[in-house]
Amino acid sequence: MNAITAAEIQTLDTQAVDLSPLQAVIFDWAGTLVDFGSLAPTQIFVEAFSTFGITITLTQARGPMGLSKWDHIHQLLQDPSIAAQWSSKFGRNPSNADVDDIYARFMPMQIAKVGEFSAPIDGAVQVLQWLRANGLKVGSCSGYPREVLNQLLPQAAKAGICADHVVAGDELSSGGRPGPYMALANVLALGISNVRACVKVDDTVPGIEEGLNAGMWTVGLSLSGNEVGYSAEEYSKAPTAEINARVAVAEAKLQKSGAHYVVRSIADLPTVLADICERMRRGEAPAG
Repeated sequence: MNAITAAEIQTLDTQAVDLSPLQAVIFDWAGTLVDFGSLAPTQIFVEAFSTFGITITLTQARGPMGLSKWDHIHQLLQDPSIAAQWSSKFGRNPSNADVDDIYARFMPMQIAKVGEFSAPIDGAVQVLQWLRANGLKVGSCSGYPREVLNQLLPQAAKAGICADHVVAGDELSSGGRPGPYMALANVLALGISNVRACVKVDDTVPGIEEGLNAGMWTVGLSLSGNEVGYSAEEYSKAPTAEINARVAVAEAKLQKSGAHYVVRSIADLPTVLADICERMRRGEAPAG
């Protein structure tokens, strides 16, 4: 499946495109709409743990990405090497109270830094415009808590990224990913009549599982997101062979999670949505 360039996307709203089988697309934020490489949360996890004298790698920090941030920290503390560091330093195994303490340290650091990572991923602005021009609603959800989103959303809006509805990772008592709850909250808020007419787009395994558990079509993003993890600058300088190798690993992971489609970035989405619509016209459904 060939990528559609940003320049090509700009002309799509003048073309006759029938997306009528679909009603909405629900996006993740970091690594999907903004923040190429999903850098904002990753680096802050490393810094937050370091304030407790615990060293974690960027790779470890990326592991549970897509979960709510409290759950993310909890999952990191289950990593044997991180738990061993904690036990050595504090003389006991990490507890939920320790998760609370790290989370309390993480939050102000993330709030202060997230605005620096609000730049749209190439093609995102044009794709959102194209979706709305063709009658689709734009939902979104995130592992970010609402306090963090309150800093990110105004910056993203200034750059042309705005959703019709946003659900934060700490807003639902029923829980976050990989459960379907944030995706289904979008369905309710947007007045969608059929979850099978929705597409969930995400760069993480928990985000794909969220869409599948909600009964939606799912699209995984490899290059732009957490699984590859390049900054825009790193990507511009990386050898093609290295890029392709990292993308292949990310694609395999997202495909294994059950994603209906895996593409490199949001710029590829129009082609995917057209294919989904054709499948729906033939009577296919996500669960099929």
